[in-house]
Amino acid sequence: MPPILPFRRARAAPSRFEELLRPHLEYLYRLAWRFTGNSADAEDLVQDVLLKLYPREELSRIEKLRPWLARVLYRQYVDWVRRRARSPIVEQALDMEGEDPLDALPALEGGPEEHAERSRWQERIAEALGRLNPEQRAVVALHDIEGYSLEELAEVLETPLGTLKSRLHRARGRLRALLRMEPFSAGERV
Repeated sequence: MPPILPFRRARAAPSRFEELLRPHLEYLYRLAWRFTGNSADAEDLVQDVLLKLYPREELSRIEKLRPWLARVLYRQYVDWVRRRARSPIVEQALDMEGEDPLDALPALEGGPEEHAERSRWQERIAEALGRLNPEQRAVVALHDIEGYSLEELAEVLETPLGTLKSRLHRARGRLRALLRMEPFSAGERV
């Protein structure tokens, strides 16, 4: 039998970085998906954030890690939008290969008619959110979907409270207008 080397281990112990961030990964992904509206882009955004944070050692000294991570993710998202706007490549089609997180929700009681209606509304809401500008989409996602107060958002996004109120008001008005529109164009009617 060969001798056991003292430096061999069966499995490496989880790093402090992994211990701190693993509980927040699902939250970061969900938030990134709300910002981007696309699972592949959300995964890339979260990966970029994690790569940016990995060498930093002060993570364990941050008191409220979740809001701090939301701020870092938002800043990375803003950079991502700016890079995309400067890019000469324009995306022509949406990535339909990724799964929609809304599809993973458990089915509520009701028949296929209710399920079809819910699915149609989910698609319309996701499409309407996608038509908002990035700042409005971020405020709606963080406030109305994730439940942050405007005061918390002012701290997380480092934006004045009045500006956030204005963005939220305009975003809700735009969503109302988009969702009031007829769901099908004349060519799609049966």
